[in-house]
Amino acid sequence: MQQFQTIVDRLGDRLSTPAPVVLLDVMEENIMRMQAFADRHGKALRPHVKTHKSIEIARRQLAAGAAGITAGTLGEVEIFAAAGFGDIFLAYPLIAVGEKGRRLRAVAGTTKLRLGIENTVAIDAVARAFSDDPDLIGLVIEVDSGAGRSGVAPEEAGDLARYAGARGLRVDGVFTYPGHGGKPGNREAAAEDQARALRGAVDALAAAGVRAEVVSAGSSPTVAFSTHDVITEVRPGEYVLNDHDNYALGNCEAEDIGFFVATTVVSDQGFAHVIVDAGTKALAREGNYDRGYGQVPEVGGVLSVLNEYHGFLTLPEGGERPAPGRVLPIVPHHVCPVMNSFDEVILSDRQGRYLGTWRIDARGQLN
Repeated sequence: MQQFQTIVDRLGDRLSTPAPVVLLDVMEENIMRMQAFADRHGKALRPHVKTHKSIEIARRQLAAGAAGITAGTLGEVEIFAAAGFGDIFLAYPLIAVGEKGRRLRAVAGTTKLRLGIENTVAIDAVARAFSDDPDLIGLVIEVDSGAGRSGVAPEEAGDLARYAGARGLRVDGVFTYPGHGGKPGNREAAAEDQARALRGAVDALAAAGVRAEVVSAGSSPTVAFSTHDVITEVRPGEYVLNDHDNYALGNCEAEDIGFFVATTVVSDQGFAHVIVDAGTKALAREGNYDRGYGQVPEVGGVLSVLNEYHGFLTLPEGGERPAPGRVLPIVPHHVCPVMNSFDEVILSDRQGRYLGTWRIDARGQLN
């Protein structure tokens, strides 16, 4: 990660901080590596666009061989469908009430769309929205595999499939999110939990007379172990750029991190920290007091506190003390919310050559 400072220095006046920087050559290598992994194990790759929210990046993922994309919000689906993406899975337990029913029905007429569901209320809402043409949408039942977030128990998937069928809707399969794989030392165990849950859900669907065409697994921390026969597709997102959390988990190497935020030291009043111009508005609040909210490896520092526009960069005792005006690279703990903080990203490569900018097209599309 030390090369990030060289990139910052070479970009120079191109940077107006806080500024997100994507390294295109690293990103392309990450795309090709994950596609090769999926191909090698006979899995469809359906990358989650919540990480980058960028039409250009998603196009490169498709060009490399991805089967389609995963979205997290209806707004993301609308942006990518309007850009011509023809196969989208909204992997979220959306309840299509209010305007969402109309919007969901409208976008389903423009792209192949599947929707995650995990309760009968959601099924009823979809049935109302698609009463004129239920074949326009496929449902994928979410099951819990240990994350304790959303999703029914695997053995309950068959009951939901029966309910959906009675409402005239098509169930295409099951999916899960092994979020507990984001804890240190838990990636492989979470992937095993995921496989058991998906197998149980597939069996429950079969008992209900439904064949699971889609058996969808996540995520970047667990994808390396998501090779079980029951799985038909994987949905990693963060792999495309990576971040400090994935590095700390052992999910990527330092040289696989293709994203950082350039920040300027704006104040030094002699405390154990200096102040930089990246706070929660730029970095969200990913992290905690123990590990900080972003890493600055060039000076061995950590962002220990964030206000809205102020970052407290705590420095190691006896180490380098960057002066006001110094521009530094921050490696965020979690790339996804940081990308959502900006309208565009600066493009570079490992050599620090300025390659232009890209808009973050689905930025702010949260509903």
